[in-house]
Amino acid sequence: MAGNMKVGIGGLGAIGLTLARAITDGRLPGLELGAVSARNVEKAQDNLAALGASAPVVSLEALAEICDVVVECAPASVFQTVAEAAISKGRIFVPVSIGALLNHMELVEKAQETGARLVLPTGALIGLDAVRAAAEGMIESVTLETRKPPRGLGGAPYLVENDISVEGLTEAKKVFEGNARAAAKGFPANVNVAAALSLAGIGPDQTSVEIWADPSVTRNTHTIRVEADSARFSMTIENIPTEENPKTGKITALSVIATLRRLKAPLTAGT
Repeated sequence: MAGNMKVGIGGLGAIGLTLARAITDGRLPGLELGAVSARNVEKAQDNLAALGASAPVVSLEALAEICDVVVECAPASVFQTVAEAAISKGRIFVPVSIGALLNHMELVEKAQETGARLVLPTGALIGLDAVRAAAEGMIESVTLETRKPPRGLGGAPYLVENDISVEGLTEAKKVFEGNARAAAKGFPANVNVAAALSLAGIGPDQTSVEIWADPSVTRNTHTIRVEADSARFSMTIENIPTEENPKTGKITALSVIATLRRLKAPLTAGT
């Protein structure tokens, strides 16, 4: 696309604000901030003014009316609202709540009809390029082990529904074992990485997930293990949580920035 692409940001929390700053500061050549959406309009306007950005604050649906690219970094509960609007308009849609996408895979078929593209950032994980490559052959198994400080898992629906407490732990406690689809449903604010991994590899029903509340860790830690006909590999990443939200790693926002940079970059590295 010739000229600048307008980026709309749905949600102006820790991730959205970091992204808005990067675009406004000129760190992403070829991109400009077209609009943002936020629950607290006045606060969003103040934050944008502090950045020196003049983008309007609009509804989630209106982002697709104004912008070429729509980034979703809002609560998973509003995922469908922003996603359907962006895909209906044929936009490039970049979701952070990738776990929510598993419940709305009809959007992929809709994108084929409208010309929209769903571009999923790696987020807080590692090695999706290797997983994608291995998936071109035969993958036997993919396992994700997530360990988080207990406070980073507090309030997760799966823990509440199953009356699992992570308070006062003195040793690691496995709080979930199942597939990626169930993990994304039970921990919507914690393991979008499970959804991203499953979509890069063998799907949400075949991807195995373990989640641990571990008082000995201070960083959100994810280990993936893959057995394939082309390679066997395991990788671990330890993410520093954001100050605003211990459930989200600092690298998540940077991953979205890197994803957007690829949209206009003359050279990209990685599968």
